[in-house]
Amino acid sequence: MGRLQTKRVFDPPERDDGYRVLVDRLWPRGVKKQDLDHDEWLKNVAPSGALRRWFGHDPDRFEAFTERYRQELEGNEEVERLAEIAAERPVTLLYAAKDREHNHARVLAGTIEGRLGQS
Repeated sequence: MGRLQTKRVFDPPERDDGYRVLVDRLWPRGVKKQDLDHDEWLKNVAPSGALRRWFGHDPDRFEAFTERYRQELEGNEEVERLAEIAAERPVTLLYAAKDREHNHARVLAGTIEGRLGQS
């Protein structure tokens, strides 16, 4: 099984990052498309705009955000595809949020790891 990790888009790429996937719905501010070292941009695994606005990166809402976001991810084919890729090689989920602990990429990584554990 590959390794799954999360990184901010502003962190420098590393050799062992593997398949680098931007998982934000919106392109990160201040980053030129040609400057971001990534293999794919999967907008549809990001939280809905309504959920993102409700969360507002408020750590006090993170637990409720996690539950709601996991519901949004149920049946998402792109999550399944990411799990298949992560089963074969390292995957790095890229996000722009400043908070490294309370962000959707960590929830997504946990969801993917859960799928990997079921197979």
